[in-house]
Amino acid sequence: MVRPPLWQLPPGVSPGTWDYTHNQSIADTYETFLAGTPLVQADLRWVQDALPPPRQGEPTLVADLGCGNGRSAIPLAAQGYRVWGLDLSQPMLQSMLAAAAQQQVEVWPLRVNLVQLDGIGDQVVDHAVCLFSTLGMIRGRKHRRRFLAQVHRIVRPGGVLIVHAHNRLSWLRHPGGLRRTLASAWKALTSDDDFGDHVYAYRNLADMYLHSFSARELAADLRAAGWQIDRWKRVSLTGDRLLKSHEVTIAGGFFVVCQRSA
Repeated sequence: MVRPPLWQLPPGVSPGTWDYTHNQSIADTYETFLAGTPLVQADLRWVQDALPPPRQGEPTLVADLGCGNGRSAIPLAAQGYRVWGLDLSQPMLQSMLAAAAQQQVEVWPLRVNLVQLDGIGDQVVDHAVCLFSTLGMIRGRKHRRRFLAQVHRIVRPGGVLIVHAHNRLSWLRHPGGLRRTLASAWKALTSDDDFGDHVYAYRNLADMYLHSFSARELAADLRAAGWQIDRWKRVSLTGDRLLKSHEVTIAGGFFVVCQRSA
């Protein structure tokens, strides 16, 4: 699909994200491309530990926000959850449905821009997950906060939201990271960009977008949307484990379990 002009892009969707979500080859090779990436399996383990178990005798509905090819949705469905996979990418949703059918589990797909969840009713899902830095793919802090508030609205009281996000400070552990940090700070002062925005080449896409957070920023955004932070864990730079509280090192990201109060 031809990319629309900037003023016609959906809220929170960058040009690179539009191309990413409409590229069939991205979806076709997604699993192969990420094979061996520690975070792919690690965040699923963390979710399995943090997500309340399915209720006995009645369905427990989990919304996988930015579900991609179903790498989390399908295992959760196999564990007895009823899973709703939401994504802007039709090719990814088709890949998820094909994989689910092959594994003989059921997932419910919904093609939607995560910033525009207005068509979903209040308090209709039990829990929600937003993994693999999907939150950081939403461009603009006001749009990220709108998304988090919409998720708060659709989750039932007592439900949880589990989020993974990248840590902006981790840039300093990579070549050119200091230059990137200073450039991002300058652009935040002189343009509409947020501190932590990064546009880069990715899988033949020239302008992929990702926002990386400070811990204070992420916590403030979650609380502004009404979420109560229950557990906060730092993720190692390699993405393979959660750091111990006594480890004094720069984290690669954050894994946060939030709760919706009654």
